Amino acid sequence: MSVVHPSDAVVHEIHGARFVSYAHPRTGSKELCAWRGEIPAGTKAPLHTVNREEILHILEGDLLITLDGRTERVGAGDTVIINPGAAFGVENPTDRTAVTWVTTSIGLEAELADGTRIVAPWAN
Repeated sequence: MSVVHPSDAVVHEIHGARFVSYAHPRTGSKELCAWRGEIPAGTKAPLHTVNREEILHILEGDLLITLDGRTERVGAGDTVIINPGAAFGVENPTDRTAVTWVTTSIGLEAELADGTRIVAPWAN
């Protein structure tokens, strides 16, 4: 049995957001990764595509999610399914931090509009 305590989580920051990774190969996961995302007020992540399906659940706050050109406001309790290859963007237009829980399969990578590839260290 693998139990990951908060003190064992790995923290990464990119594009103004904080990713607190709990489940990944180094903590014993064989197929999935999971992390808490903290998106501060006013943060706007660049549009990108991912190579794996991502499930993003909003725990606290509100976000503007852009998925394949369609933007929708989502809030606590909502879940967004991001399919591989979808153009995806996140913005927090509010005055408080939004908190999410994300699950995906091991090996998540993202590609920015300019072709820059990001290997998500919190998902590998």
